[in-house]
Amino acid sequence: MKQTIMAVDIGSSNITCLIAEVVEGSPKIIGSGISKSQGIRKGAIIHIEQAAQSIKSAIEDAKMMAGVEIKRAIISISGVYAKSRNASGVVTVPSGEIGVNEIRRSIHGALHNAMIPGEREVIHILPYQFIIDDQEYVDDPNGMSGSRLKTNVHIVTLPKTVLDNLRRVTKFIGIEIESIVLSSYATSIAVLNDDEKELGVACIDMGGSTCDVMIYSGSSMCYDEVLPVGSHNITNDIATVFNTPFDSAETLKIEYGDVAYQKRENQDIPPLKIPSIGSDDKKRVITLQELSKVILYRLAETLNFLYMMIERNELRPQIGAGVVFTGGLVKLKGTEEMIESIFQDYPIRIAFPKAIEGLDESLRDPSCSVAVGLIMYGSGGFTNYEIDSEKRLKTKRSRLSQDDMREFSSDSKKREDIASVFEDEIPKQDEEQKPQKKGWFQKFKDQFL
Repeated sequence: MKQTIMAVDIGSSNITCLIAEVVEGSPKIIGSGISKSQGIRKGAIIHIEQAAQSIKSAIEDAKMMAGVEIKRAIISISGVYAKSRNASGVVTVPSGEIGVNEIRRSIHGALHNAMIPGEREVIHILPYQFIIDDQEYVDDPNGMSGSRLKTNVHIVTLPKTVLDNLRRVTKFIGIEIESIVLSSYATSIAVLNDDEKELGVACIDMGGSTCDVMIYSGSSMCYDEVLPVGSHNITNDIATVFNTPFDSAETLKIEYGDVAYQKRENQDIPPLKIPSIGSDDKKRVITLQELSKVILYRLAETLNFLYMMIERNELRPQIGAGVVFTGGLVKLKGTEEMIESIFQDYPIRIAFPKAIEGLDESLRDPSCSVAVGLIMYGSGGFTNYEIDSEKRLKTKRSRLSQDDMREFSSDSKKREDIASVFEDEIPKQDEEQKPQKKGWFQKFKDQFL
């Protein structure tokens, strides 16, 4: 049976829409559209009409390319305002055989034990560990024997106001929401392989306004957090330091930005003339070395905070497969070298979204990981069991009937030279929180300065 699905990634830089035909769980991309984000900041709606027009533009382009009319969409949402917690639910199994009902009841019990505040709404309940009696390593308890089932789950919530505004925007343009998916979860579906999920892995999506971090353990998400810094902060730094318009700063970053510029050999690029704010005629001359230095400090700071996020929360034992990086920021020249320098004690991989039939080569890009992940999610790429944003129990077991999709209701070192112009977006780390090893600044200084 053929099914048509639509995915919309609401990013801080771009809105990306993909439409796919799905046959027996295999998607084929038949339409795509990309528009610039407007009315959106750090993943949240700040202007209904602007956001609506931006989203509508991407959707209309994708529908025109696909030649289909579709009114339902799977939509991403940033984790900036997300809060997550882990909880457990335990049920007895009088019959001695565990079925979907027991799994549902144990998940329900975990949600009850989590005591979610009334002003927040659950968008994901993801079981990451099943324990039958004393047997801890169970991938799928359905059909197994046992007298007691314990389910450990990861619960993701967002403020109801944030979700209400998203729903207002989609209603404004005549789109119904099929599911709302945390962007970091969608990214992980698009870029992680089965071995990484099984061993445990950190997935970091470095985007325009945020860096989304999530941890997979036991083939399911068990931790997520957001660093509210992204490539836009680099653009802002360039604009501030060189007193140049934002558009000019963005062009400088994309066309000439190179974190490792000073390591390159045979660089003979003349100084650049750039416009100054408030004057069409006045030009300023800068060197690529000066530009590289501005980018380097912000990127090094960002990567250090990401590194400390993993260390501070003692997540190292859970990520045997290392750290996977994706997102638009990883495309910046020299970023991979800096990642390897700061995360030198972890296995590192720069990831592109998995190949899907019909996916244009231009879309097989780290910046499109979320959109591809949404399509894969809609094609059955979620975890074995999950409660989605619409309170439905989703399962990969195709033999289960639609009756099983029932509603699930629930009540550092100081930066030098240009430090004075950088805006402090994040509190500084306490000294005792830093690992007792060579500092991040010294790491990249040894390599890049």
